[in-house]
Amino acid sequence: MSGIQQLLTRAIAGIALSAAMIVPAFGQELKIGVVNVPALMANAPQAAAVTDALTAEFQPRQREIVAKQKELEELTEKVQRDLAVMGETERRNAEKDVRELQREVSRLQNEFQEDLNLRRNEELGILQRALLKEVQEYAQSAGFDLVVGDGVLYASSAVNITENVLRAMEANFQAAGN
Repeated sequence: MSGIQQLLTRAIAGIALSAAMIVPAFGQELKIGVVNVPALMANAPQAAAVTDALTAEFQPRQREIVAKQKELEELTEKVQRDLAVMGETERRNAEKDVRELQREVSRLQNEFQEDLNLRRNEELGILQRALLKEVQEYAQSAGFDLVVGDGVLYASSAVNITENVLRAMEANFQAAGN
């Protein structure tokens, strides 16, 4: 769980405890909801759109890596097949070429993974902020006094609003033309 989510969960729990003590004094009923944040992140159409966009963005580089790996395999097979008939200098040069190509493939893979992780984290942050905004908007429009997320050990279906928020996210995603 990220630091922001933990801080948010603690703040919400503190507010919930405070509200639970104050509300009976006023004689009002408190409307509380629970959201399963991981389920929203997994099922929201925005998450699928992010995954598709990242796939499209990184697919050319992945194809390049696969081509380099194939080139390395072919070169390795050729060197091993021709090793018996190669002279000493030719063998050293061929082994050097294989090592250089191995390094290049390794470098490409590492750079690809680092760039993919960076972009995935950027998009995940954007998605998390959008999810939080969506939950807040839904809670306000539905008249909830308190909505809690992560850290909930039990929530009955009467207070679980995850599906309702997910439907709102889907509707907003469709309205945005995605």
